[in-house]
Amino acid sequence: MIGRLHHLVVDCPDPLRLAEFYAALLGKPITYRSDDWVVVADNDRTSGLAFQRAPEHRPPQWPDPAHPQQMHLDVMVDDVEAAAAAVVALGARRLTGAVFEDPAGHPFCLIPRPGWAPPVN
Repeated sequence: MIGRLHHLVVDCPDPLRLAEFYAALLGKPITYRSDDWVVVADNDRTSGLAFQRAPEHRPPQWPDPAHPQQMHLDVMVDDVEAAAAAVVALGARRLTGAVFEDPAGHPFCLIPRPGWAPPVN
């Protein structure tokens, strides 16, 4: 092993807003916050998602290759349709099927929990 994942860093225009969205979606706390950088993780000693202010951020337009994804998350859920309603209530927008975009336009998918994984809730 050369290294270990620290954070998946996501560029966005409003780090706190996007961190609040993912904190609610994943049931994890915001563990660090500044004007330009916000982290969502289990605690302040674990890896997680980091949101970095990018004033010139251009949102992706899935699946248009002229506006690439920039990142993509698969979010495991017990019930895709119940989760879909919940993420839309948080501010996501459904693009197609189980593909959504977060409030900054980044695409993510809701995937059914595989049989090998413990229940999400």
